Amino acid sequence: MKRIGCTGHQTLSVATRRHVVEAMLAELSDMNEEILGVTCLAEGADQAFALAMLARGGQLHVVIPSRDYENSFQSNEARSAYNSLLQLATSRSELDFSTSGEDAYLAAGQEVADQSDILLAVWDGRPAGGKGGTADIVAYARQRGVDVRIVWPPGSTRQ
Repeated sequence: MKRIGCTGHQTLSVATRRHVVEAMLAELSDMNEEILGVTCLAEGADQAFALAMLARGGQLHVVIPSRDYENSFQSNEARSAYNSLLQLATSRSELDFSTSGEDAYLAAGQEVADQSDILLAVWDGRPAGGKGGTADIVAYARQRGVDVRIVWPPGSTRQ
């Protein structure tokens, strides 16, 4: 089974999310074997990735950064999507952080990269906005020799 991970921006415009899902489906459609998506189900890129994985017929493994992770979502919509997608996951693991924060997010992103054969990065190429951001996880994955594929369709924007 091929393990595909995701890292990416949480703040994506609605149009960008749609284009990102389409680009991810194109990436995933080239894979003939069974696939397992590894994600934290964060708002934005991670949730778009989970939808693409499920649409492709893949399974999900969720890396939960902390015990209070559900409370870190800023909107009810994102929290609801997280809970719905979590229920569809085949498996999950929870890191040993009691509260969400940059250390937990960095560790979770590294865990996603460590569990991945390929890492899809929904990334505009800019430096991380905080410890554990997309740029940090891309750099970590590349250092570990993970096949990193940037997904940033033309015209993509962050909110």
